[in-house]
Amino acid sequence: MQFKVPQFLDIEDKIFGPFTFRQFAYMAGGAGLCFVIYRTTSLIVGIIPILAIAGFSLALTFYKINNKPFIFVLEAAFSYLFRDKLYIWKRRLKKPGEKEAEDLKKSEENTENQARRVSKLGTSKLKDLAWSLDVLDVKKQ
Repeated sequence: MQFKVPQFLDIEDKIFGPFTFRQFAYMAGGAGLCFVIYRTTSLIVGIIPILAIAGFSLALTFYKINNKPFIFVLEAAFSYLFRDKLYIWKRRLKKPGEKEAEDLKKSEENTENQARRVSKLGTSKLKDLAWSLDVLDVKKQ
C-alpha cells in the first residue's frame, strides 16, 4: 500500500487573499492601533507614533532577512539582550617575529621620548635643532 507523503510543510496557507493568517493579523493589528491613536489624538501629535507603528507592522508582515520572517530576528534580538552572557578571554601567544618587532618599536619610542626631554632642557634653539637633526640622521642609518 502506497501513502502520499506531505510536501511543502514549511509554507503557510494563504487564507485572506494573498496573505497568510499571521500576515493578516500583523496588518490588522497595526492598522487598528493606528486608528485608535488617530481617533484619540490629533493628526499632528499622532503622526509620529502612527508612522512608527505602521512601519513596524509592515516590517512584521513583509520584511524578511535571509528568508526568515522579521519576527524571528526580533525574537533573537530580545533573547540576546536579556540572556546572561559569558565572556571568555583567550590569551594569544606571540609568534617569535612579533616579539622582536615590538621590542624594536619600544626602543624607537624610548629614543624619541629621550630626544624630547633633552630638547626641552636646551637653552639655545639652534643647539636643539642641530641635536635633533643628528638624532634623526642616526635613526636613518
